Amino acid sequence: MTRIVHPIEAESYRILRDRVDLSHLPPLTRAVTERVVHASADLDYVTDLVCDEAGLAAGLAALRAGAPVVTDVWMVAAGITRPGREIVCPVAEPAAADLGRAAGITRSAAAVRIAYDRVGPGAVWVVGCAPTALVELIGLDAAPALVVGLPVGFVGAAESKAALRASGLPAVSNVGEKGGSAVAAAALNALLYLEDK
Repeated sequence: MTRIVHPIEAESYRILRDRVDLSHLPPLTRAVTERVVHASADLDYVTDLVCDEAGLAAGLAALRAGAPVVTDVWMVAAGITRPGREIVCPVAEPAAADLGRAAGITRSAAAVRIAYDRVGPGAVWVVGCAPTALVELIGLDAAPALVVGLPVGFVGAAESKAALRASGLPAVSNVGEKGGSAVAAAALNALLYLEDK
């Protein structure tokens, strides 16, 4: 499917490229960084993002092969703009609340367990809201194709992203507390827009 770029998006990218030269970055890292900066209008992501080019390549290959995409919240899923891509996000299901209460964990962490039972290894995981979801995913033997770990917040966000980087999992993260659903979705969209190329 050929993606049609709106003139406003094209102009945004032109402005971004006038302000910062990212041509030195590897191609997938550059695509993700540009898409995140475009989505957030925050040039700090140029130095704040931590991308693993090999991990991004593995994630892109998995997406091309039809790997499932799992998100921590529906706000992330709503930002994924590739039509026809099935998204797994059980956080709003009653089973997530029930498991969370029974296991003494957050609903987001419980949703990770439920999602993993459905998708198994090789999925692409996108976390943009809940640090506890990212911590739960790191603790599983989930063998993800890629983890986009960009939760936001003052409690646990920076620590969960540091744990992701230390885990050795193929990942995109950033240093610090900022992130969020739009940023996480943008990072995945960068790869999805390359899916047909």
